[in-house]
Amino acid sequence: MSSLFRGASFHISVAKPSGLPAPIGPEIAFAGRSNAGKSSAINTLVGHTRLAFVSKTPGRTQLINYFKLVKGGFLVDLPGYGFAQVPVEVRRAWAGLIERYLKERESLVGLVLIMDSRHPLTELDWNMIQWFSQSGKPMHVLLTKADKLTRSAQAATLADVRRQLSGMGEQVTVQLFSSLKKTGVDEVEKVVAPWLSAALPPPDTPAA
Repeated sequence: MSSLFRGASFHISVAKPSGLPAPIGPEIAFAGRSNAGKSSAINTLVGHTRLAFVSKTPGRTQLINYFKLVKGGFLVDLPGYGFAQVPVEVRRAWAGLIERYLKERESLVGLVLIMDSRHPLTELDWNMIQWFSQSGKPMHVLLTKADKLTRSAQAATLADVRRQLSGMGEQVTVQLFSSLKKTGVDEVEKVVAPWLSAALPPPDTPAA
């Protein structure tokens, strides 16, 4: 199990941009289309079954949720996007909240984008990728629910998504992930740990 995320604890929930806490450490944001498995992926990464709320009604989570990481920094869970049954005014409020956070948050060091491996790169996903890529910050795509695909389908999907995103160079990386099988956890840490370490102060060195 990943040592980077394990032991994370709830810090604060935010309903509007003005409620964002003062930046006190680097933040890794998790975003994704509603029902793509974002909450399950976060719970798997932190080793806690209920840290991030898994709703049976996609689109119910309306807040930005901050989780403090043991080694410093924060995991920031953004509201899921694109669920049609949510009222239009609510969707607009969420979009404004997510956009303001991703565009203006100086302490944000990278984005983990969650996609269902059976339905990757929807129009909404492309919108998020193309919009966030302008920040120049790194993005890591998790193709979740990989256990629902055969091994050959997993390989084909991974290769196809990487091909479609190849024009973005090293800014975007892609992997398979399964919350059910708990596979892909170490790979996530390997990719995103440098995002945090580059922004955190070095640990105190013992006095000579």
